[in-house]
Amino acid sequence: MDLTDFEPARYAARRRRLAAGMAEGVAVVPTAPERLRSRDTHYPYRFDSHFWYLSGFSEPESVLVIVAGKEPRSLLFCRERSEEREVWDGFRHGPQAARERFGFDAAFPIAALDDEMPKLLAEQPALHYPVGSDAAWDARAMKWLNAVREKARAGIAAPQRLHDVRALLDEMRLVKDADELAAMRHAAAISAAAHHRAMRATRAGRFEYELEAELLYEFRRRGAQFPAYWPIVAGGANACVLHYVFNDAPLRAGDLVLIDAGCEMDGYAADLTRTFPVSGRFAPAQRDVYALVLEAQRAAMAKVRAGNAWNEPHDAAVRVLAQGMLDLKLLAGSLDEVLEKESYKRFYMHRTGHWLGLDVHDAGDYKHAGEWRTLVPGMTLTVEPGLYVRAADDVPRALRDIGVRIEDDVLVTSDACEVLTAEAVKGMDEIEALMRDGA
Repeated sequence: MDLTDFEPARYAARRRRLAAGMAEGVAVVPTAPERLRSRDTHYPYRFDSHFWYLSGFSEPESVLVIVAGKEPRSLLFCRERSEEREVWDGFRHGPQAARERFGFDAAFPIAALDDEMPKLLAEQPALHYPVGSDAAWDARAMKWLNAVREKARAGIAAPQRLHDVRALLDEMRLVKDADELAAMRHAAAISAAAHHRAMRATRAGRFEYELEAELLYEFRRRGAQFPAYWPIVAGGANACVLHYVFNDAPLRAGDLVLIDAGCEMDGYAADLTRTFPVSGRFAPAQRDVYALVLEAQRAAMAKVRAGNAWNEPHDAAVRVLAQGMLDLKLLAGSLDEVLEKESYKRFYMHRTGHWLGLDVHDAGDYKHAGEWRTLVPGMTLTVEPGLYVRAADDVPRALRDIGVRIEDDVLVTSDACEVLTAEAVKGMDEIEALMRDGA
């Protein structure tokens, strides 16, 4: 990560917010481990989102500890400097430089964690950590607690309560600040450009993986560190497989191709889907399905505003799609029957959106006490209705194997929503014009 414009005060403020939410006790937030891909080669490293949100520190083998109270403290445990390892793996900050650069109250070698934690937990009422997320960390936390309990005869008390620190962090991360939104807008702009590049490169006879390559090239060329998830490039019937990632089939004239792809910029994800014709022009049946999905997305977006409940955009999209399925002769009966029996789920089986941020499916509950959460300004989410018509005897022939999804990233505002991915064209005439100009 580029630290040129790094502002440690932003992360320190988040740590103070967490400490205030805890009120008392000690929080332990580890980063993600490095993962083996095969034998002794690793996947590209990606930090834990909660850890990054509180620290801005991207090195593996790191743990953040926050001590709540009247004067909260934040401590970092990280790798020491090592000339030998830095020759092989690159620069390490080491505890002293990390403390100074990232604004921690103290920093220690990661090897000291198990010795220091019992001291930090002594006389503390509670331990907050990601309970149950990893069996090894659960065992490690119990070891610390037992080490403190062994000192009971000396009058030293161990924490009596365990809390899952993710509950507080999930709530904090739901509403994005200005810096987070800047990163998300950047990711959205890069992703839109990548989709345009893929549209221009599309020809019958090319393979799905060739468009995948165009996407990945544009992501990296514009400075994104990673794809936020592996791209879906699904031509023809493959678009009816929701999580299709093989991307190895040829693109055929007369088919649609669905691309679901977004980049990650400074940790923040974009999630963008566009569907367009391989040959550059929508066939009549394709236009009918596409127009229906686009209408459903517009209905959903009209409900993305502060004060509305989370489920209102989904319900609005479903109502439009269900009526469209009746009009296209995909379903029979009345609209009320289709909605009550949920028969629309044969062709539209997923929700209309999800939270978006440091994770593609970002942190945060969708319900509180059984009630859908109310949208507030600063929340970011996707709006992504679709229609997936698998071939079957009872499906009109012209509609078979058509899969359409249109997905944008949106920000909740006080009176409407801001479409972060608006630069990516989605009107049928706009798409055809872009593909024609790129031919």
